[in-house]
Amino acid sequence: MTGRDTDAAGRYASSPCMASDVAPDYFDPLGVDPEQARDVARWRCAERTRLAGLREGLGQTGRAEVSAKIAQHLNRALAAHGVGRGSVLSGYWPIKGEPDLRPVLTALHHAGVTIALPVVETRATPLVFRRWTPETRLTRGDWNIPVPPSDAELLTPDATLAPCLGWDGGCYRLGWGGGYFDRTLAALTPQPLAIGIALAAARLTTIYPQPHDIPLNSIVTEDGVSAKRTVNHEL
Repeated sequence: MTGRDTDAAGRYASSPCMASDVAPDYFDPLGVDPEQARDVARWRCAERTRLAGLREGLGQTGRAEVSAKIAQHLNRALAAHGVGRGSVLSGYWPIKGEPDLRPVLTALHHAGVTIALPVVETRATPLVFRRWTPETRLTRGDWNIPVPPSDAELLTPDATLAPCLGWDGGCYRLGWGGGYFDRTLAALTPQPLAIGIALAAARLTTIYPQPHDIPLNSIVTEDGVSAKRTVNHEL
């Protein structure tokens, strides 16, 4: 990684709109109106900056409180979908003020759920999932994100968690702009249960979905399951 990824305090120093770094053409590769796609891309970039600031404004104590509330609702949501012993769940390692659900992942591991973390092996391609346990010694992946080592077991998740900068009532997710999660969902057959993790205040009227955007099954916030698609997705 280069020096632009973190500042002297160890915080992420890259722009909150990372799409141009990752995949400059990704905003609407299937679209028929390039001007509209560019307008959406500019709007999303501005919203990412705003929403990142909203999350930063919670402070350490506020983020801890939100994470604890989300964890309670998430445990109930996973149980309702049959995620339990023998299931494979992809979590995430929190960065940039994302809700910290590592205690949930640890507890699920001890309950017999196999946990994976997503990894960028090749930029602008679908993610892969490597097995994680509380004893796993992580390495630094793209954007300095901790990931399991290259020799960790590769898994296909039954369910996956997706941190959201923003979200809407259609269960569409606004992420950092690289398009990795959408690519990955499109590539996985069958698609896993996909649960977005977000702040309630980060709800948008719409994210202006583009042809490549894939809706999640539900969005869990500190207020509960705040949006849900009517899809039967029991494991």
